[in-house]
Amino acid sequence: MSLAELGQILLYLAVLILCAKPLGSYMAAVYEGATPRAVRWLQPVERLLYRLAGIRSDEEMNWKRYALAMLYFHLVGFVFLYGLQRVQAHLPLNPTDMPAVSPDSSFNTSVSFVTNTNWQGYGGETTMSYFTQMAGLTVQNFVSAAGGMAILVALIRGFVRRQTTAIGNYWVDLTRSTLYILLPLSVILALVLVSQGVVQTLKPYAKATLLQPTSYEQPKVDATGNPIKDANCQSVTEKLTLNEQTIAVGPAASQIAIKQLGTNGGGFFNANSSHPFENPTPLSNFLQMLSILLIPADLCYTFGVMIKDTRQGWALLAAMYIVLLAGLALCLYSEYHRQSKLVDVGVPIAGQVDGNMEGKEVRFGTANSALWAVTTTAASNGSVNSMHDSYMPLGGLVPMVMMQLGEVIFGGVGSGLYGMLVFVLVTVFIAGLMVGRTPEYLGKKIEAFEMKMSSIAVLAPCICVLVGTAIAVMTVQVNASMSNPLPHGFSQVLYAFSSASNNNGSAFGGFGGNNVTMNLLLGLVMLMGRFWVKIPVLALAGSLAAKKYVPVSAGTLPTHTPLFVGLVISIVLIVGALTFVPALALGPIAEHVGLFAAAR
Repeated sequence: MSLAELGQILLYLAVLILCAKPLGSYMAAVYEGATPRAVRWLQPVERLLYRLAGIRSDEEMNWKRYALAMLYFHLVGFVFLYGLQRVQAHLPLNPTDMPAVSPDSSFNTSVSFVTNTNWQGYGGETTMSYFTQMAGLTVQNFVSAAGGMAILVALIRGFVRRQTTAIGNYWVDLTRSTLYILLPLSVILALVLVSQGVVQTLKPYAKATLLQPTSYEQPKVDATGNPIKDANCQSVTEKLTLNEQTIAVGPAASQIAIKQLGTNGGGFFNANSSHPFENPTPLSNFLQMLSILLIPADLCYTFGVMIKDTRQGWALLAAMYIVLLAGLALCLYSEYHRQSKLVDVGVPIAGQVDGNMEGKEVRFGTANSALWAVTTTAASNGSVNSMHDSYMPLGGLVPMVMMQLGEVIFGGVGSGLYGMLVFVLVTVFIAGLMVGRTPEYLGKKIEAFEMKMSSIAVLAPCICVLVGTAIAVMTVQVNASMSNPLPHGFSQVLYAFSSASNNNGSAFGGFGGNNVTMNLLLGLVMLMGRFWVKIPVLALAGSLAAKKYVPVSAGTLPTHTPLFVGLVISIVLIVGALTFVPALALGPIAEHVGLFAAAR
């Protein structure tokens, strides 16, 4: 790795930290009702939305009403998005006459975008019309992200408030997250991306005449679309000559801005952020990577401001940074150095000088590709600027593990921090058992109910990953679609369910993910992996808000020290290791050992 590439990584990490205080303070002001001056002109819009929806902004909810409002909102979003895909052939802004999306794919995509997972089993430019992309997918990118932020704010109020059942109003938190935070940032980022060459247009797909015509063969079909067979039951092919190329365009920049800022990750084009129309320049690459972690990192400072102790926020941000840096170091080492040993023994590896360049864009290189892979899986983002399936075994293991840790190392907007706070409660409880004292965090006793809810929130995604993977590898349809039946094939399936259950959306390639079995199975995993975390977290918020404040004493465990940061990291890693090391041993670890054993 060159000094220039190292400098780019260090610059990225430095800018991310520098943004924490100003944006974190801004978001705290939004959630505390002190609308920042820069966006006060949007207050009439906020009041109008409440009036149209019949919402009383001054009426607060207990955790059960808050949870029901959240479930109702997501249900309506699911039904609307499913219906939109099924009838898109009859809707406007469909210049290429896209047909209706199949029922199983519509179900999967609707669940995916409503839960902020953005798993995509389809190619955007060949499946979704402009109207579906804008009115369906982009809208869900905003509101699903805002929903995660709302739940985080409710949990923070649980720590701040005393002996009350009220944790806020879901509709107000949802509206303010969208109107004052996600929307302004997305408009700014979209304009910058357009300046870099990201497409934003409603014009039909462009046509280009090829300088050199290309001939190819394709199966011949009858009038009903079925393949024509010869006397030996072999498919009959026909030779065609391609003289013109269709270039997909569309309103991409607006969707890309919120897909990154909202840690959604769903690409406008099938190639996602490796597509030159989504991510054309080094500057667009840097800004999109920064956007992935911007809000999740800055919410740590927001948390510190709202609980009136910024040291707590910095401690959580430090824990996230340490694990991120460790994962990035291993991924870079694998992509740059481990492959050089294979070259020494005669195993050819693409890009011997610049690291493993297979599946990576030359304009980004190995370092920026690895940095993106680690950040997008540390956050629940899932966008990619390289193909994770082409990474070296240990290089591919890092993104997989970052998801399997629960995506609490930054994680999604809101969901990452409330997931980390759940691990903090587990850490405090274990530390209390070690010293024989009732566990406390931020002046609230952590008792049996809190530990039950925390256990569900921690273990539910893990169960979904392992059970879903086990079911998938036993199905005929999934096994028949695998391109690699060896450990790498198992890694592909394990990665898919790690991504779906943990709200990510990225994928290894190499097996059929867009079939009835996978669409239904992944959809169910996404539902259970998300809502079995959200509801326990809201229950925690309600329980904590009802507790009285316990003053700090000599026996209180400080939760802002390096020692506590180390304890939190240890608990996160131990839970991840105990859950997933056996599965990882069958996938990337076995592939790594087998690859280098064969090289010897």
